[in-house]
Amino acid sequence: MFLYPAIDVLDGRVVRLEKGDFSAITDYGGDPVAVAKSYLDAGAEWLHLVDLSGARDGQRRQLGLVETIAATGIKIQTGGGVRSAKDIESLIESGAARVVVGSLAITEPERVTGWLSRFGPAHIAAAFDVKLKNGVPVPVVKGWTQEAGTTLGELLGQYRHAGLAHALVTDVGRDGMLQGLNIPLYQDLVTSRKDIAWQASGGVATLDDIREAKRLKMGGVIIGRALYEGRFTLKEALAC
Repeated sequence: MFLYPAIDVLDGRVVRLEKGDFSAITDYGGDPVAVAKSYLDAGAEWLHLVDLSGARDGQRRQLGLVETIAATGIKIQTGGGVRSAKDIESLIESGAARVVVGSLAITEPERVTGWLSRFGPAHIAAAFDVKLKNGVPVPVVKGWTQEAGTTLGELLGQYRHAGLAHALVTDVGRDGMLQGLNIPLYQDLVTSRKDIAWQASGGVATLDDIREAKRLKMGGVIIGRALYEGRFTLKEALAC
């Protein structure tokens, strides 16, 4: 299982949003490259880099930042406002090892299936943000305000033969809230779709969350706010 320390960048600064809300921002400083280097020095192989400016505006690509961080030697998984094959191509050319596709993975699975074929499953990760309705995960888009009209299970059926190998799932009710992982959600995913390396995203609060994800045989865990607020160190997390 890989750990993905997260850096969310908005207008060049390292921030975290509460439940994806751009009006609820915590600013952690202005040097994402230094933060990335600190994670590499601590032993991280991967970095989860989110372009919140791109997610908000749909156009801004922090390609220079990706290139600078990639030059340190850490592998980058990055997304935020990815809307075209050109976006993916540009990010890979800038040094990203894997590009995360969010909203379009929910609203246009046929298009994303084509990208999986074009760029290869190793270079694409789908990100599914979900709300639970009567215990059933339902994908949401548009800042988590609009339901997709399908369940996550139904949506995943459209990717069954598409070669999807990496996927992030965020229980949006927990994102940035330090409430712990939704273990039953991830248990169901790992059990039902063993062909996908699942990444737990949103809610990590303690080292026990990481241990539990490892027990479930998750593909990875993305860690954000817990690191910034000193709940534990990355070295401690890697030692789990």
